[in-house]
Amino acid sequence: MLIFDAHIDTLSLLLTSSRISRPRQTLAGAEGHVNLEYLRQGNIGAQFWAAFVHPRSYNGLALHDTLEKIDFFWTMLDDYPDYLTFAGSAQDIRAAQATGRLACLLAVEGGEALEGKLAHLRNLYRLGVRLLTLTWNFRNDLGAGQMEGPEGGGLSRFGLEVVEEMNRLGMLIDVSHLNEPGFWDVIEASSSPVIASHSNAKALCDHPRNLTDEQIRAIADGGGVIGVNFCTAFLTSSGAATLDDVLNHIDYLVKVGGIETVGLGSDFDGITETPIGLENCSRTLILADGLNGRGYSVDAIEKIMGGNLLRLCANVLG
Repeated sequence: MLIFDAHIDTLSLLLTSSRISRPRQTLAGAEGHVNLEYLRQGNIGAQFWAAFVHPRSYNGLALHDTLEKIDFFWTMLDDYPDYLTFAGSAQDIRAAQATGRLACLLAVEGGEALEGKLAHLRNLYRLGVRLLTLTWNFRNDLGAGQMEGPEGGGLSRFGLEVVEEMNRLGMLIDVSHLNEPGFWDVIEASSSPVIASHSNAKALCDHPRNLTDEQIRAIADGGGVIGVNFCTAFLTSSGAATLDDVLNHIDYLVKVGGIETVGLGSDFDGITETPIGLENCSRTLILADGLNGRGYSVDAIEKIMGGNLLRLCANVLG
């Protein structure tokens, strides 16, 4: 069974730690939710590593900051060639499986990294980026994040050009963090399925980062996938969560969008609190046991744990 996580923020954590303490912080010694041993214990087979554009870099340093994280990604792969390998397509993911290595896919979280130019999008693609989260929480050159609310408006003209170019290149368009008007602009403009790499169901937890039933159906109707986020604030209104709360969101997404629509998007190392029972990525496998306990078939469990994301990569990345 392939276990495929659509979003972690470990690159940022490692790079920040490296700036504070020398020598360079390595994946083996990482102290967050993800490290080499945890990945092995959790039998993670494919992973999107997000190069998050921090707001402190918005004023002229967004691309600079992103390129530094991308360099860290490639250096990390060089450090562990026997365990990690780059994947830019579904074929690469399958090849990694065949050799027993972790397929590492590269994402950028925040369209600020483009600094208003499609040329930067194409160059990021050449460097291995296969997924772009169009916004973080605020407005940028592409559109408005969820903290702007509906008043922030939809995609800009440049944002629409980015969607078109991502379709042409074969990149995954990530609608997590977009406000609703921007979300619907993407759905209308994109000729390819989209992903909400780390979002949950608004009906179960009324948080601006979560998706309405209409949004869930729209992603499902287009053949896209929603990665369930382990952030406790997106799971329950109280902010305290357990494994069962994650399973509840999976159940609801399956109910509204269908079994083909649901995947994993843990947000490990980007969240401060994790559900009880999912303290780090070594525990990811326990979700399969929980799904089995709720009556899901083996085929359905394999789709949720990674098969749906693999299918999406095949459809969009090649």
